Amino acid sequence: MVRRLFPAIVFVFFLSSCSTFKSLNFTSNKQVATVEPATTESRFINDISVTPDVIPVKHEATPQKHIPVTTKKQAVKPTSYVSTYVEDVLGSRTSEIETATNTQLKYAVLLDTEVESLPDQTLLEAVDEWYGVRYRRGGNTKSGVDCSGFTVAVYAAAFGLSIPRVSREQYRTSRKISTTELQEGDLVFFNTNGRGVSHVGVYLGNNKFIHASVSRGVMVNDLFENYYLKRFVGAGRIDDKAYVAHK
Repeated sequence: MVRRLFPAIVFVFFLSSCSTFKSLNFTSNKQVATVEPATTESRFINDISVTPDVIPVKHEATPQKHIPVTTKKQAVKPTSYVSTYVEDVLGSRTSEIETATNTQLKYAVLLDTEVESLPDQTLLEAVDEWYGVRYRRGGNTKSGVDCSGFTVAVYAAAFGLSIPRVSREQYRTSRKISTTELQEGDLVFFNTNGRGVSHVGVYLGNNKFIHASVSRGVMVNDLFENYYLKRFVGAGRIDDKAYVAHK
């Protein structure tokens, strides 16, 4: 009997031993499985810990986008102030231009200057009476005039002065001045024939003078034009109470 039961007892013991081993293996598997989530959780935590370093950069960049906008708004104030100032200046100049006479507008173009920088209206009207009159040697009328006849007529009309009839005498009796001293109404002299002073004109400003040109009659030219610059002799001023020429 005992011999029959002994193999059965051994078999049962064997089975219990296998289940024990299986439970141990299963338990070890669970332990491995529990290790992996722990590792995963630690990596996930590490990932989260990196994220805060990125977030402040984004928040700091956002205010910087508004900085140029603030700067532009501040820059608008001086710009608008300057614009207002310019508008005021241009407005005042516009009013001066609107009240200018046709003669002033004409000579502003001829002299290449602003209306407010033009010579006295009396002088402008005196020279403009002769503008375009053809040249005639020895002439002193609107049908024809030479250079010195023109200056005699202008000085009589603008200043009430009588000056010598010939350009050489006008140069001799005028007070010599440098080109830096030139003022409207002064006389400018040229040597056009190689024998001394032979031509004269009236200075109007901005390096421009008006004279009776041999080729084109009474007109405006520039002192720095090559022809006149090479032939320029000097400038003279006739002091209005110091000299009255004998006819």
